[in-house]
Amino acid sequence: MSKLTTGAATSGTHYDAVIIGAGFSGLGMLHHLNELGMRSRVFEAASGVGGTWFWNRYPGARTDSEFYYYSFSFSREVREEWKWSERYPAQPEVLRYLEFVAQKLDLNKDIAFNTKISRAQFDEDANLWHVTTDQGETYTARYLISGMGVLSTPSVPNIKGVQSFKGSIYQTATWPKEGVDLTGKRVGLIGVGASGVQIVPVIAPVVKDLFVFQRTPNYVVASSNYAVDDEWMTQIRANYDDIHKQATAHGFAVPFAKPSVGAKDVSAQERERVFEAGWKEGGFHFMLETFNDLATNEESNAYASDFIRQKIRETVKDPLKAELLCPKDYPFNGKRPPGGHGYYETFNRDNVHLVDIRPNGIDEITATGVRVGDQHVELDVLIFATGFDAMTGALTRIDIVGRDGLVLRDKWKDGLKTNMGLAVNGFPNFFMILGPQTPYANLPVAIQEAVGWVSRAVAFAETNGIACMESSVEAENAWAHEVHRAGSATIMAQGGAAHAWFLGANIPGKAREFNVYMGGADVYFKQCTEIAENGFVGFHEAALAPAG
Repeated sequence: MSKLTTGAATSGTHYDAVIIGAGFSGLGMLHHLNELGMRSRVFEAASGVGGTWFWNRYPGARTDSEFYYYSFSFSREVREEWKWSERYPAQPEVLRYLEFVAQKLDLNKDIAFNTKISRAQFDEDANLWHVTTDQGETYTARYLISGMGVLSTPSVPNIKGVQSFKGSIYQTATWPKEGVDLTGKRVGLIGVGASGVQIVPVIAPVVKDLFVFQRTPNYVVASSNYAVDDEWMTQIRANYDDIHKQATAHGFAVPFAKPSVGAKDVSAQERERVFEAGWKEGGFHFMLETFNDLATNEESNAYASDFIRQKIRETVKDPLKAELLCPKDYPFNGKRPPGGHGYYETFNRDNVHLVDIRPNGIDEITATGVRVGDQHVELDVLIFATGFDAMTGALTRIDIVGRDGLVLRDKWKDGLKTNMGLAVNGFPNFFMILGPQTPYANLPVAIQEAVGWVSRAVAFAETNGIACMESSVEAENAWAHEVHRAGSATIMAQGGAAHAWFLGANIPGKAREFNVYMGGADVYFKQCTEIAENGFVGFHEAALAPAG
């Protein structure tokens, strides 16, 4: 891509673009803007790159997506030299990968670590963003880009008595870098979303007793992990472009074949055979490669839900535990199904105890443990695996101030409004990578598409002399309508009962609405491409500069 000359000042405090966050999104965005010849600066709260993969160091943390579509394909340098070791890479390997990306693409020189952004305000007279850090420094930039990610603002439950606990408390999303020795400890785990599901099988063999406090059981799909050999890696390297192309043509942004029939449209014998094959393949394959209507048809979904419940009953030997682990009041896909690496099998251990808190919750945390009704559980360690204020949390905790003093969190208090999850009316030259109302999909592919699109939008503005790229009100309203329509047509609309994060239902007081687009990543990517090819209609209202 040709480099641009922006004409902007080149002082130490002014940049063409300021990017918040140095995870997948921030690194990808910085690389693309560097290719345009822009002067950019990334501000990152952590001491290194990685984003979610820097902070989530808890035992068992790993991807739910396979390595070959949980990585970038845009850099031939990176993909030719990096070798993955596992089908589902663990946190340390993903972090090393992102560190390798930053080093190989020479990105670290443009990143300010250990620096949080506390405020960003748009100057309407100068068409500049004024960005203030937690250290009191202020920078200006033409473009402000959020790369803060989907799962970066932990949710901490406000449980009575938590401050009185005399043992140790940890949160999966902020796990100590040096690790935690849980050997021989009595450990309580609160939260059985993806993080809780991953940590349980890993810590159970080393602790004295593990008490899992479960409010809402999950549909956990088996995942088979194994090593990546040289032959497989060579094959992937030779096909990265085709893999990415296939992923962008899929509704979940994965390089999978799309099934052609619904679960209700085949015989019981054939349905069982297909489900069993998908279960053995594991992970997203069960959700996405078995039948084409599991997310849209209640009858077909019920077959999948019954199949998983039967797997739980076959795996967990204690029938009382098995029934507690079976979700019964919401459908499969009613919340994001995590991949399990021996999760259900772990409940067969004598030292793993399941505490049902669904009826009345946790009464209180005491100095020595947790009280649930008449039961008091003595503990040495408490672990919160209670998820995130997803999609919006990272954006609303910062004072992002647009036109006329409008703060972004106030703009959204009565309902989300974005243009394709990429831009917001009233906030000129502000872009979001994985902002609210972007697709419910495999994230690295969605990130790669988004950073490519934003770089095209910036190049378009610079080339055509457009001072402000800003969503129109009409485009926002149309997209909000489409997000609601698409979500309402799916099983996911029933996710409120499961406290699903994609509905905001896991955060007390947060509005219940679709925070993501359920109409398919393929549909979304195609629309974004059409918008770019049509001169970014709906993202600016300025007339193009005359030719010549």
